[in-house]
Amino acid sequence: MAVTLADVARLAGVSPATVSRVINDSAKKVAPELRERVLAAVAQLHYVPNAHAQNVARPRKSAVGVIVHDVSDPYFAEITRGLQRQAAAHDRLLVICNSYREPERELAYVALLRAQQVHALILAGSGYHDDEFTARLNGELNAYQQGGGRVAVIGRHELVGSAVLPANEAGAYELGCRVLTQGHRRIGVIAGPRSLTTTTDRLSGIRRAAAETNVTLEHVIYADFTRDGGAAAAAELLATAPGLTAILALNDSMAVGTLATLRERGISVPGQISVTGFDDMPIARDMTPTLTTVRLPLVGMGERAMALALGDDAVPVSEPAPAELVWRESCAAPA
Repeated sequence: MAVTLADVARLAGVSPATVSRVINDSAKKVAPELRERVLAAVAQLHYVPNAHAQNVARPRKSAVGVIVHDVSDPYFAEITRGLQRQAAAHDRLLVICNSYREPERELAYVALLRAQQVHALILAGSGYHDDEFTARLNGELNAYQQGGGRVAVIGRHELVGSAVLPANEAGAYELGCRVLTQGHRRIGVIAGPRSLTTTTDRLSGIRRAAAETNVTLEHVIYADFTRDGGAAAAAELLATAPGLTAILALNDSMAVGTLATLRERGISVPGQISVTGFDDMPIARDMTPTLTTVRLPLVGMGERAMALALGDDAVPVSEPAPAELVWRESCAAPA
């Protein structure tokens, strides 16, 4: 007959709850004397804990909580691949939550994952230009860390924890310099949502390149980081800024939407208008024409974030993720 936890409790002269805390290494500490009695009873009875019950009791030992905007978004899908690859190498379960860029949903997920006692939390995606939200989120994350949890973020945040920092500003600056060197002066920019630090950083890089060439960016449209957002923004640029020779979309999904709008209007790329993106999604090299873009090591960013979350650094660590300009067919000198 199998030995039960209750059998161990009776022999040790303690409650089943105390036995459970000792066996599952609970955060609720047990007095050394009682701990020794429990361990002696376990050894005497040759008790083997139930693996399923043990995982329920201490999920933090095996699970890592990840909050992304939307795992179906190509940007986050690539990052998630890296997270999963590193998690599998460490026998960790990944719990993935989609926030859909809703701050309140993100806060709710952090609280829920804290309650589940996951080993670590990873927040993948832009920070928000929202001091009140940031303070509330930091309150949750600080409490989680004080309880022994670890935090890592991908992207620029004003948050506690370690960070992987993609070179958004530097990559956009290099792209802007190259486009301007080609001779483009009437440039439209399709930026992401105003509330995101990624938008700020990428647009800042383009503006820095333009300022060094004495070019004023007069045509900037803010849109969702989506194909449809890019398509609608491109249509608006064509209506309000005739004569553009280049459209710089600050992510590849928006660039895909831009190419679709131009194709529908019979506008050749790059013959009449050049188009660029950012991120180097797998689809970028399969577009017609192939998409000029800025490559970020998305899978590697996911791997590094997971490594930081599972590491044992006593103080937060920040690691850069370099950007690389990838010049393809969609951008050329203006006619």
